[in-house]
Amino acid sequence: MDESRIPALCELARDRRVRLLVLLAAFTTLRFGELAALRRRDIDLEGLTVTVRRAQAELQDGRLFDKAPKSAAGVRSVSFPAELLDAVAYHLEHFAAPGRDGHVFVGPQGGQLRRSNFRDDWVKARRDAGVTAELHFHDLRHTGNTLASTAGASTRELMTRMGHSSSRAALIYQHMTSDRDRAIADRLGAMIRGGGGAASG
Repeated sequence: MDESRIPALCELARDRRVRLLVLLAAFTTLRFGELAALRRRDIDLEGLTVTVRRAQAELQDGRLFDKAPKSAAGVRSVSFPAELLDAVAYHLEHFAAPGRDGHVFVGPQGGQLRRSNFRDDWVKARRDAGVTAELHFHDLRHTGNTLASTAGASTRELMTRMGHSSSRAALIYQHMTSDRDRAIADRLGAMIRGGGGAASG
């Protein structure tokens, strides 16, 4: 996904009940199940962090429950940009379930958020933003990891943000960033050539 599409995607998620879900997916790289399991007490407005303590799971009969992450690395605090603070505070005030243990994200009728009842909101936001139908919600996590790598996150820092105990995935994003840097250099070279090769003089 082209990172330049993220602002449009977030702005065009006009249903403010789910807008923060899109923002946090992109800028904290939490998985859908981790976002759906967040409670009010997991949000630190002063520290600008989201703490993952559990992830939502769905049984075959449709029942939902929150369970511990698969590994110890999955329990983590992830910082979010200060620019999201107003959106986080607004969401907590208007949409989150009450009480410290209330879910941050709820469904249209106030029950637990499900992938199925979020799908229509996601499809509309994607369509309105002019983003390809091949884009899945999980791709926001990939984009966020690429952005973090571009911003200079180390392998260990990427592992922590992603909740991974292995460096394999983090190294993939760093490799992608390296490839982008090469592309940038190539475009700069084209600009030099277009200017008559002044730099070579």
